[in-house]
Amino acid sequence: MKKFLQKIYYWEQWNFYVIYTPLILVWLYYCIRARHFWFFSNVNPTLQFSGLEGETKKEMFEQLPKEAYPTTIYIQPKENFDNILQQMQQVNLQFPVAVKPDIGTKGLCFRKIDNAEELKKYHNTVPFVYLIQTMIELPLEMSVFYVRYPDTTKGKITGITAKEYLQVKGNGKNTLLQLIQAHPKAKNRLEELSTKHIENWQKIIAKDEPYFLSIAGNHNRGATFKNLHNEIDEQLTKVFDDISNYTKHFYYGRFDIKTTSLQDLRQGKNIQILEFNGTGAEPNHIYDCNMSYFNALKTIATHWKYLFEIGRINYKKGIPYTSFKQGRKFLKDAFAAYSILEKYDVDC
Repeated sequence: MKKFLQKIYYWEQWNFYVIYTPLILVWLYYCIRARHFWFFSNVNPTLQFSGLEGETKKEMFEQLPKEAYPTTIYIQPKENFDNILQQMQQVNLQFPVAVKPDIGTKGLCFRKIDNAEELKKYHNTVPFVYLIQTMIELPLEMSVFYVRYPDTTKGKITGITAKEYLQVKGNGKNTLLQLIQAHPKAKNRLEELSTKHIENWQKIIAKDEPYFLSIAGNHNRGATFKNLHNEIDEQLTKVFDDISNYTKHFYYGRFDIKTTSLQDLRQGKNIQILEFNGTGAEPNHIYDCNMSYFNALKTIATHWKYLFEIGRINYKKGIPYTSFKQGRKFLKDAFAAYSILEKYDVDC
């Protein structure tokens, strides 16, 4: 009974579709008002399907200042491995590096690669286009949700969170398995973690030593978020105004970044953008921050209102909505790609 009540209380661990079910009427309301099912599909007009699902990281990075994101190369699955090493050398990409699918979700198939042997194993395993990036080791990973209306140069930050990767801390007595079994989040991911950490499964972790179970800073991989809403101010907002206005068409979405400190972020320095997630981005400041389920629904509904309003403005400017048929195809293709990622996430 206690376990059941905990599942009810910790709503952020519910299934995605269960969380969003009460908002179906809100969705339909905006569909009716827009007279288009995909009422958000023209919000970020330079991203495929406005970044709901299936957009590539390549199209996103090409719209950012080069200094704002890690050095990146894109690899075809059947490319000669020696050519990959040559490409890395040409742009001075050195191990360790980060690898991730060009079309990705939930941190699937994201890996830190320490040497050429590990990269070759990854390359020989995966059947999809992926990218190799500089492994950004800056100490603070954050998400910043940003909204701006067309024909304005100033937007607003609706949420900002700091992330803590899923980890356990050693006590010098218990094995990794025992530490995971005692962790409130990790214990629910035993099957996934056993595959990835099997070599250390029975290892005793030294006292006070952190052991990272995942280095993907997202909710689906067990990261914990700290809400920093009180840190939002004009100086911080201007940093993202400048980024959003670089190509003039980033109106809505979440920047996942690494930086040295909140102070440096405010000054617009020592920032690396890991990803920009468009209309499919969740305002993840609703998670793990002691927010009630009711307030989380209210926050999501508010963001859908932004989507509707920006979409209507763009529609009146001549930017069409995606047809129902085309939108359905985008989603079908995206989910097919994600199915492949889920299949290979254990092996790569």
